[in-house]
Amino acid sequence: MLVRTLSLLGECSINLKKALFFIFQGKISLKNTIIQSAILGFDSAPIALIISMVSGAVLTLQVSKQFILNGADSYIGGLVAVSIIREMAPLFVALAVGARAGTAIAAEIATMKVTEQIDALKLLKVDPIYYLVVPRLIAATLMIPLITILAEFLGIVGGMIVAKATVNLHFNRFIESVWQYSKIYDIKVSLVKAMIFGLLIAIICTTIGLLTKGGAKEVGRSTTRAAIWLAAILIISDYLLTWIFYF
Repeated sequence: MLVRTLSLLGECSINLKKALFFIFQGKISLKNTIIQSAILGFDSAPIALIISMVSGAVLTLQVSKQFILNGADSYIGGLVAVSIIREMAPLFVALAVGARAGTAIAAEIATMKVTEQIDALKLLKVDPIYYLVVPRLIAATLMIPLITILAEFLGIVGGMIVAKATVNLHFNRFIESVWQYSKIYDIKVSLVKAMIFGLLIAIICTTIGLLTKGGAKEVGRSTTRAAIWLAAILIISDYLLTWIFYF
């Protein structure tokens, strides 16, 4: 297990190095990048935004009554905003996009590998890293922060609506609390997290797809492997990034 883990991390590092080499040289397929941006952004946004909005609503539902009873209603908006911006929106968006688009990337590339389409690219002297990895890496790194911004806004809106519906907290009171406790630094950190999560989604899923060997059965295993690895690495990365930025 340890050997396989280190092997995968090593392959991811090698592929990332090659992809960054192509990007810094300006060798980017604009058409493929736009297509992947639509898949990772537009197609994946609805489920990510719904999850974020519901998360804000549930968090507010859990704390609003107790806060009101203790005369701390001025903290409700701030608590929801800080929780959504610092942790919930970046991580939940990354997990949703990874589950929806990341596993699809792994399955697509794994299918190309077992059907020898990757070998055909090499025969045509087209580097698979340039053609497959670079567009997805750029798309994920750009799209996930954009979705995260929308998710933060909708998560706060969801909390505000629930606070009004459950404890009759006025919208102005909620918004004042949001402005008081939300910091620009938190938003910047959330976007940095989202960019790193996007990079991890792209490089892990493409690498697992490229490492696939065998037949159609292995495509399913690679897809499952990608989902498990994404969930584990994204959560661990979130912990490490939070520790770096806030401690």
